[in-house]
Amino acid sequence: MNEKAKEALNKLLQGNEDFVNGKIISSRRDIKTMQSLKDHQSPFACIVTCSDSRVVPELFFNTGFGDIFVVRCAGAVIGENILESVEYAVDHLNVPLVMVLSHDDCGVMKAAKAMYPKEPEHLQLLIRSVYEIMDSETECYNEIARDYTLTKRRKLLKRSPILRQAHADGKFEIVRAYLNFETGKVTVLDNE
Repeated sequence: MNEKAKEALNKLLQGNEDFVNGKIISSRRDIKTMQSLKDHQSPFACIVTCSDSRVVPELFFNTGFGDIFVVRCAGAVIGENILESVEYAVDHLNVPLVMVLSHDDCGVMKAAKAMYPKEPEHLQLLIRSVYEIMDSETECYNEIARDYTLTKRRKLLKRSPILRQAHADGKFEIVRAYLNFETGKVTVLDNE
């Protein structure tokens, strides 16, 4: 992992540790900070995560305006809009780190687990995407959410020549992570 990516990851994890310990110290959550960024942004990381209302990276990473570029979709399923948003973060904003973040109690994972292997009648794109990693032995939807981060990481690189080249050139790294609602802790998963 390059130094900028390590620094970005350490900043995220330190912010999360502060959050877990009740030390909300970000000074970048005021109107003056917002005004100072009206013509530019230079986030240090991109977080690809779920649109779940309980998943608020700016809070649990203890960051403020302009610090992180957050890309959200139910289940954090990698569709074209998500892919292009991450490309923008890497190619135009030069973020050195992309974190693919799943979480406890994800509604998309629960729905996929409940419906599998039936053809979904609703949420078709979301559910089919999760089905790719499931089989009849899959027991826990939180396990599915953790496993799905690997699929999302692979899809980002497979579907995007821009990301594939930038990654090969060492311009950014992708890490997988998981948010536990009970503790508030974000754990980095192995990068298989």
